[in-house]
Amino acid sequence: MNTKLLGLFAAAAMFALAGCNKAESPTEVQHDVAEARQDANKEVTEAQTDQADQVAKENEKVADASQDAANEKAGSAYDVAVARADGEHKVATQKCEAQSGEAQKTCKELADAAYEQAKANAKAMFPNRS
Repeated sequence: MNTKLLGLFAAAAMFALAGCNKAESPTEVQHDVAEARQDANKEVTEAQTDQADQVAKENEKVADASQDAANEKAGSAYDVAVARADGEHKVATQKCEAQSGEAQKTCKELADAAYEQAKANAKAMFPNRS
């Protein structure tokens, strides 16, 4: 940004020196200074706009990364909940093996119902996973 501004002033100085050695009128000088200021302000505004765009892009990247991390964390928590439900179901059905007849059947039905409820709870807690 400063190099552009310095280049602009250097170019203006070279044109002034390249001409004849007579001084410009105050009106011309005032016009040239105003024009140089306007050009400098335009360059500064463009640089600020570019910087704001870059910051917005970087903020968007950070937000996307944060969302990805949150989704990954939720996915892991869902997987843990389902694994826990699977394990508890296996243990419950093995305990049912100690019983016989109708009691064993009822025990397994209760274990299956608890398993389905645990999976439903996991899906409710993490609706984007299944």
